[in-house]
Amino acid sequence: MKHIVLLTGAGMSAESGIKTFRDADGLWEGHDVMEVATPEGFASNPALVLDFYNQRRKQLFEVEPNQAHFDLAALEKDYQVSIITQNVDDLHERAGSTNVIHLHGELLKVRSTGNHNKIKEWKTDLVLGDTCEAGYQLRPHIVWFGEDVPMIEKAATICETADILVIIGTSMQVYPAASLMHNITKNTPIYFIDPKPNIGSSDNITVIKLPATQGVTQLISLIKA
Repeated sequence: MKHIVLLTGAGMSAESGIKTFRDADGLWEGHDVMEVATPEGFASNPALVLDFYNQRRKQLFEVEPNQAHFDLAALEKDYQVSIITQNVDDLHERAGSTNVIHLHGELLKVRSTGNHNKIKEWKTDLVLGDTCEAGYQLRPHIVWFGEDVPMIEKAATICETADILVIIGTSMQVYPAASLMHNITKNTPIYFIDPKPNIGSSDNITVIKLPATQGVTQLISLIKA
């Protein structure tokens, strides 16, 4: 059974109504990312940061997986499928995908500020005073700028076993996630799905210049041809 590895980013969830990470002006939902997506921002104004992610979490319950999410989940009938996502939503899982790695954390989880391995499910608002069993404030289980990406080594190992690599809705500009496409073996077919691709087709790269829902439909027809 062929192993398809998918690297997904903000464009994967955009058609579900989740905004991409940053708008053209560099703001995320009206906030400077340095205020809401760095350890320094959290230390400076933890209440602001907690409220920011509370709003993102609420939004997640207002959206549904789009057809591309469901189509990727359906691939598991005929292929070994591994999804490595930069997204912090749970739309891949809700669509039925069973092997998903979140490089940048998950909105529906929180962790202790005293022990990053103390992680728990969390679906309601997180406020100052919410603590772990040891008394440390809980924080969003999100990888902020300047923090290590704990799942990157596992993701790299998975990419090494790919028979097909698919990149959907990410410019592959954010490191270390962007380095993953270099972990595949030479001549592995790559499919790049994005309405505004920043790379061109080559011997082993097929660019599909479409949004995720249309692009995944075309992908499936190509790999099953």
